[in-house]
Amino acid sequence: MTDVAVAGGHEPPTGHPVKRIVLILAWLVAGAAFANLVGWDIRGWCEQLWDTITGISREYVVAGVILMTIKTTATAYAWYSILRYAYPGEVRFRLVLASYATCVALNNLLPANLGTIVMFVMLTTVIASATFAGMIGGFVIQKIFFTVAACFVYLYLFLSVSGSFDISFSWIHENPWATAALVVGAGVGIAVLVRTFYARVRRWWSQARGGGQILAHPRAYFGRVFLPEFVAWTAGLCITAVFLAAYDIPVTFHTVMGVTGSNSISNTVSLTPGGAGVNQAFNVAALKDVADSHTATAYSASQQLISTAWSILVAVVLLVWVFGWAGGRSLVEESYEGAKAKVAEQKAAREAAKAAEEAAKTGAAGNV
Repeated sequence: MTDVAVAGGHEPPTGHPVKRIVLILAWLVAGAAFANLVGWDIRGWCEQLWDTITGISREYVVAGVILMTIKTTATAYAWYSILRYAYPGEVRFRLVLASYATCVALNNLLPANLGTIVMFVMLTTVIASATFAGMIGGFVIQKIFFTVAACFVYLYLFLSVSGSFDISFSWIHENPWATAALVVGAGVGIAVLVRTFYARVRRWWSQARGGGQILAHPRAYFGRVFLPEFVAWTAGLCITAVFLAAYDIPVTFHTVMGVTGSNSISNTVSLTPGGAGVNQAFNVAALKDVADSHTATAYSASQQLISTAWSILVAVVLLVWVFGWAGGRSLVEESYEGAKAKVAEQKAAREAAKAAEEAAKTGAAGNV
């Protein structure tokens, strides 16, 4: 299987590189000016980033960003392998790498992991045969290893760190009946949706299965998806260990697993960008036996700050390299708008299912 050019209008740019660099700098200056007008204190954020970087040994920062790059690249390669089998002949690695790097950066800036949906829209834009349902199917395949790894980490976290369950799922703990009602209601809503849109669901299911074609090739899956994701997951553990060491927090299996689990859960259950706030609360709980709250919070905030800054830098560089500044900016803007439209569409579908359920209950009551 060989790579070929991707259909679509987002090809690598041509033209004099100096001209593109000047254009990029002009856009950066304009963006900074706009951010200042709307109240985003870029200068303060950069000062905080600089204080963080200079507050720890540079060796830790360099090691951390190298490991972050390995993690992003390995995960992107797993995505590339999934999509290569789903849409043979239409996928280039650098397109997937740029899209996934954008996803990582946006998930550090936007709430509720909206960056993932942006990536789906980007990929369906640059891959001619790709569908949104196919991306969801690929996403399910891509999450197999990470789900297994997360279950192991969560189990260790809940069994070894007292209070961790209450921090992450306090609403469930405090409102068990409401939680049960929510689960039942969601199940009924999904059933109504499937029944109402059965023909469309069958088509979506067919497309989603297309996104998971690599599972029909077990050797390819384990060699090109499972193994790179193991490398990415291991790199994530090493990132945690590096920044723990930077703050003189003991690096042990317990501390690394505790922090890894807390970061994962905070990103899953939090609606804040990158799990900010919840992330720090979890890290303090996970490290309470080996570090005071001030040190644990400083560690957590620093790792998150450097991760966010590096992910943004990597995404911008890759977008410019692959699509050019104007093309990359246009693609991300279009994909972001498409992602918001998808979220709105899903919300409308849930409301329609709820209305259908209420109408069914009313009709049943009238027949009694």
